Amino acid sequence: MNIQINKIIPYLKKIIFELKNFLVPIFILLIVSVNGFLIYKINEFSNQQPSTEQVLQQQKTIKRINLDDDAITKIQKLQERNIAVKALFNETRNNPFKDN
Repeated sequence: MNIQINKIIPYLKKIIFELKNFLVPIFILLIVSVNGFLIYKINEFSNQQPSTEQVLQQQKTIKRINLDDDAITKIQKLQERNIAVKALFNETRNNPFKDN
């Protein structure tokens, strides 16, 4: 098989000239493809769930608050005593985004 460079060069020039007409659509297609790929990967990463090992490891680092019975009864008595604060707590518990 005998390939001559002199015959290939005009053929390549013709192909490059015809591709110049499609330069804008090719560029737009490239941009849309890259953005589509990025959206796909972001969606994939945002929907990942942690493994059970990761959850257990994070739960070990959480410090639990221990309230004794005396503290609980004191808190309940304080809540019962102050009616205005109790109403405020109930209102904000039901609608935390409401301005007071």
